[in-house]
Amino acid sequence: MGGMRFYSLDKLINLYDGYRAIFKIDQYNLILLQIDGERYLLESHCPHRGHPLTESDVSATYIHCPLHGYRFDIASGALIHATEELCRGLKTYELVYQTTEIGVML
Repeated sequence: MGGMRFYSLDKLINLYDGYRAIFKIDQYNLILLQIDGERYLLESHCPHRGHPLTESDVSATYIHCPLHGYRFDIASGALIHATEELCRGLKTYELVYQTTEIGVML
């Protein structure tokens, strides 16, 4: 198994409140968000039924899946609200800053 490496996601200059972008890196599907100056990197599909979170509602505290209304804590990925059976939380990824870029180690 190989070591982790840095994947650049975007230039820091491109980020702003309300920023949202989807990335596919190998088997990882990721969504990068910036809200109130805070940046978050989470898996981009709801673990409940695999629905993409591209059009999800987000706030400073949660991300909301539009399909069944599941809500996850935006910082930890923990499941906050379920409308059907419980599911695992969203995977979160630590953001890495390298000079002018933001990325992730995978």
